[in-house]
Amino acid sequence: MTQYKEFGFFDKCWGVLVGLGVIGKAFITKPTPKTLQQRLAMLPTDKLTLGSSVDIYWNDHQVPFVDAQSKNDLAQTLGLIHGHLRLAQIEIMRYLGTGRISELIGPLGAEIDRSLRLLDIAKAVPEMIATMDAETREWTENFLTGLNTAILHCPELPHECKVLGIQPKPWTMEDLMTFARINSADISWLVWLKLLKARRSMPRKDWQALWPTLVNADSPSAYAAQGRFSAEHVLALQTRSGSNSSGISGQRTESGYAAIVSDPHLPIAAPSPCLFIGAKAPGMHLVGAMMPGIPFFLLGRNQHIAWGATNLHAQSSDLFDVSDFSDEQIEEEWQTIQPRWSRPRQIKLRRTALGPMVSDGKLMRSDQAVSMRWQGHKASNEIGALLTIASAKSWEEFHDALTPFGVAGLNMIAVGGDGQRAGHCLAGHLPKRPNQAPDDVILPSSAAENWQDMANTKEMPVRVDTEQGFVVSANQRPENSDFPVGYFFSPFDRSERLTALYQQDRKLTFADFRNSQLDVLMPSALPLCQLFLRSIKDKQYPANLQSMIFLLQEWDGGYQAERVEPLAFELLLCKVVKQLQLMKTAKHYQTIWMAYSRLLDDLQEVATEQLANAVIKGLKKLSKQLTHHSNWGDIHRLRFDHMFAHLPFIGRRYRFADVPASGGANTVNKTGHPLVSKKHKVSFGSCIRHISDMSDEDSNYFVMIGGQDGWIGSDNFADQVELWQAGQYIQLPMKLDTVKRLFTHKTVLLARE
Repeated sequence: MTQYKEFGFFDKCWGVLVGLGVIGKAFITKPTPKTLQQRLAMLPTDKLTLGSSVDIYWNDHQVPFVDAQSKNDLAQTLGLIHGHLRLAQIEIMRYLGTGRISELIGPLGAEIDRSLRLLDIAKAVPEMIATMDAETREWTENFLTGLNTAILHCPELPHECKVLGIQPKPWTMEDLMTFARINSADISWLVWLKLLKARRSMPRKDWQALWPTLVNADSPSAYAAQGRFSAEHVLALQTRSGSNSSGISGQRTESGYAAIVSDPHLPIAAPSPCLFIGAKAPGMHLVGAMMPGIPFFLLGRNQHIAWGATNLHAQSSDLFDVSDFSDEQIEEEWQTIQPRWSRPRQIKLRRTALGPMVSDGKLMRSDQAVSMRWQGHKASNEIGALLTIASAKSWEEFHDALTPFGVAGLNMIAVGGDGQRAGHCLAGHLPKRPNQAPDDVILPSSAAENWQDMANTKEMPVRVDTEQGFVVSANQRPENSDFPVGYFFSPFDRSERLTALYQQDRKLTFADFRNSQLDVLMPSALPLCQLFLRSIKDKQYPANLQSMIFLLQEWDGGYQAERVEPLAFELLLCKVVKQLQLMKTAKHYQTIWMAYSRLLDDLQEVATEQLANAVIKGLKKLSKQLTHHSNWGDIHRLRFDHMFAHLPFIGRRYRFADVPASGGANTVNKTGHPLVSKKHKVSFGSCIRHISDMSDEDSNYFVMIGGQDGWIGSDNFADQVELWQAGQYIQLPMKLDTVKRLFTHKTVLLARE
């Protein structure tokens, strides 16, 4: 049986007091604003162990281009830049990755720590370090040297460190690899959190009826928890849950050269989840985006190819029922949690041959004992794979490089090389499960035999040189797989919309790529809207209701912030669902990102008169609500909030943008939201944009929600929000002459004498 047990009443009471202490610390320790010049002056220039001096060119957004004389010097400089720009963010993530968040926020974080430690994130780290190839080890160790130099010689601690009591210490290889592993968390975990709760709370027969409608429903990711900090929120922040990435071959572009168009989807929070960096050294010359504290480029381009990635929604984990395991089949380990300003707590972690017993914690609590098998518990080499990609020259080299990539599964897009090709492959190590859908979210232990035969990227589908001249990945179900890659995929809305935008009778230009990233049309909303309208046709209504009906009749599915139609439809949808008592069901559909299509199926089964009554009542309530809101952007808000924004009393100090948001749950320009009843913030969606045209090494454009710098109050903490809203980009060139012209601030790192 599960041994989950809540921490006691005393822990919770003391946790509240510690939490008040943290709030007080934040109140009296205010962020110190910094100009760009002040921030650059904080960079230690003579502390690295460089073989030669290194030039760093910065633009006005504090985006760097590094010109180094060796890869080792380049790796050190990149680590230094990561530590300089995102020290607090990286340090907090180190605590998260090792299940030590209570050391920052007190006993209220103890349950988060237990849930995270139960996942056994670092299990494979010792083997990964022991089997690391020489080139990857040398690169990673030099990156660590740079990161630790930033930590040891930081002239002033960031605001978060002061508030949370963090005294940064040098990172070890184990720290970095553990952090890389938590960034490879399985997206299925986010779905399971909600589904396991539903499974516990509803009668068995109701669950058995619900499960078949959820599994293989082609759905998106569970939304990050809003308004609270939890283990679920931590996993959402660390999981690359969505994204669009399109590769367009040279035959389809006006320039005759290929192009990459990518926009990752992540929880929207401050600081931003990526850094933009240019890098040049013998054997490596590229620009792209890196995740703070991770020593590879997740997306970008070199002189030969460009690449992007989206979450594959691969299921690299399974839950197994181990209720009948004997005591001899269960291992136990006691660990200590040391909450801030409090006494230590002892926690028991159990595991079986099938994996850690995750049901012992709140995160994946179950009414039966459950172990989780995760491919991330086995050694793999993601850093080496993506490091090789950074220097790849062709599709074949790109595809071959991904063989050692294990978790989390990714759709990988690449363009360029000879012939200016465009291709798409799947990266990851996955079990070759049977093709039929599982009978439940928790499997019998006998199903572990499905893990005996594993596939890598060479054994999964590939699309290259397609007839249409482009490939699109938007987390949709992969085509032509011989075994189930996963069970919970995004609907086809974004992939179909991107396909429609690129299937022009003319050659495509940069303007087309930009417009595709800004697109907010969602045709899949129209069948629901038309269903509502059909149910009430041929009847007379007061003028106020008739005007709303006419408005919805003319709607094309566009979710522009300044339009009233998406506001009216979304509010009406929520009211109809509530009226028909379908809210609980709708939340289950949202967990797997299939709310619109699943609700359409359910509402089509409702008697016409019953649906009409619900729609009419909804329209009457809507007419009153529209007197307070004039358009979609009034209630659909893009907020750039720091994690401290959740603190009572002082949280508003940490909100850095609150602007109208275009887009919706399934638009290409994704701005995720639950069913809408009132003003809300976008919790998840597009937060980075990248376009590279392979016809010109300087034709690379990036922008993010937020800013490059993680220092609260600096000139570059949130300076790209305005660019994002305006659909503008920052050019990140590769030619050194252009870099010197556009990146006008220079730092010279001195070689060790």
